[in-house]
Amino acid sequence: MAGGHISEQAPARGIETARPSWWFLLYRHVLAHKWVAAGLALALLAVVALFVQSAFQVFSGQAAAGLRLALYGGLAGFVATGLGALPALLLRRLPQQIEDSMLGLAAGMMLAASAFSLLLPGLEAGASLLGHRGSGAAVVVFGMALGVLLMLGLDEFTPHAHDQSGPCGPGYEICGRVWLFVFAIALHNLPEGMAIGVSFSQGDMGVGLPLTTAIALQDIPEGLAVALALRSAGVSAIYSVLIAAASGLLEPVGALLGVGLAGGLAVAYPIGLGLAAGAMLFVVSHEVIPETHRNGHQTSATLGLMTGFALMMVLDTTLG
Repeated sequence: MAGGHISEQAPARGIETARPSWWFLLYRHVLAHKWVAAGLALALLAVVALFVQSAFQVFSGQAAAGLRLALYGGLAGFVATGLGALPALLLRRLPQQIEDSMLGLAAGMMLAASAFSLLLPGLEAGASLLGHRGSGAAVVVFGMALGVLLMLGLDEFTPHAHDQSGPCGPGYEICGRVWLFVFAIALHNLPEGMAIGVSFSQGDMGVGLPLTTAIALQDIPEGLAVALALRSAGVSAIYSVLIAAASGLLEPVGALLGVGLAGGLAVAYPIGLGLAAGAMLFVVSHEVIPETHRNGHQTSATLGLMTGFALMMVLDTTLG
């Protein structure tokens, strides 16, 4: 009787310890979120189409004018992220009110950058290209919709975690906690890099320089916040700084993608500006602002946001 009992339990233990693959979990997640998956597929198809037509021009000898500028801008974001992370070698955490104010400052600069350095140039370019302000605005709004669909889909289908809200996405159970933080950072830094690339895609310093300056400045408190979040998760000081700094590498990668998206056909430029703006606005509204309001410091975070917005407005006026 005992032997029979053991033979019945052995398969059960095997079934209990077997973990489903990430692809199975992703498939199940797609079935549960069909409309979001369809939106992500549409956005990815549009991004690939824009990128292919730009790549064709590059290979035919008509390289985008701002390719080198975009790469430099992305590298500036990477360096700023690394510099911001360095204080985490000595600090384990900041007072929550200060951290929320710093993230509010970053959110304000991203909001203003989306408006002044992406949407306004996009509206101007669209109107000039199509000869009608309404048609130009429609092209930019189409780009914004693609950016929102892209980020909504990536947020839903990428396993990641935030310091306050915890893990989410398909298969987060089979990922280490550090990797979940790394994926969350990627969702923040990729659209910032894309925005830099799109802004330099026509070689226009008046558009690209203010935006790159703003993103690099807000990357400093963001890099520190990421490193401190990793330290709070139990990662050592040196690894927290290295991981936070390495996350900044997604900015030059995103910059190259962005200049590829908007550096081809003329209409791709206002679409690309709208796409980058939509992606950044999604990140600010969906991730950054809620994160700063979770701890009861809404006033400090809002004042930080207003300061960041005003600072970016001055930068755009001065450097644009």
